[in-house]
Amino acid sequence: MSRREAGLRPIDLARMAGVSTQQIRNYGEVGVLPPAPRTPAGYRRFDARHRQALITYQALVRGYGTDTARAIMQAVHAGDVPRAVTLVDAGHAALHEQRLSLQAVSEALEVVARQDPEAEGPVRSGMRVGDVAAHLGVRASALRVWEAAGLLRPGRERATGYRCFSPSDVRDARMVSMLRQGRYSLAQILPILEGLRRTGSSEALREAVARRQAGLTERAVAMLEGSGRLHCYLEGGEGVV
Repeated sequence: MSRREAGLRPIDLARMAGVSTQQIRNYGEVGVLPPAPRTPAGYRRFDARHRQALITYQALVRGYGTDTARAIMQAVHAGDVPRAVTLVDAGHAALHEQRLSLQAVSEALEVVARQDPEAEGPVRSGMRVGDVAAHLGVRASALRVWEAAGLLRPGRERATGYRCFSPSDVRDARMVSMLRQGRYSLAQILPILEGLRRTGSSEALREAVARRQAGLTERAVAMLEGSGRLHCYLEGGEGVV
């Protein structure tokens, strides 16, 4: 350890991490950083170990998210390495489940997109929102939210003003439901439906799935970096900075 790193100030760590000095103090208080001794004047003094903890934490955030990264570092500094490793394992398991879910949703959506809406099961023209909700296994309030976001465009009964869903509307609602299960935001779903309505093609769907797959791969790589940094930190090494 260099003499310079043996006496790092909060502002030194803050500049390195691109955060405020108050954030560094917060990290110390919640256990993201190991305990720091204080000078006779009461100032915290950090060293290379704190620097490495900060680097490790930021790498974990990129892969596992803020909450999990914080919990991992807290477990390490509490001496509970098994819990820290369990959290890492859970993160990888959750990502794998997302991959499997995305694949299943992708395959099912392709089938739905190719179907003739008029040929779908017990769907009939003029279904009301409660009927569609029960048919799809979603809440009626969800259908209303999707309509407000421009994803669904049901007609209205002339006499009552009630929503009435055509088979095409039900197909769109089914696709929205499946995409939401695949963790797509409403903003991401809109161009998929618009492309399907405009061209009858599921190309926009394939592109959206490909982007989602790329995002999961990017996160997996970030997880690898984070877990590598964590291993180095646990071993007391400096690692690659």
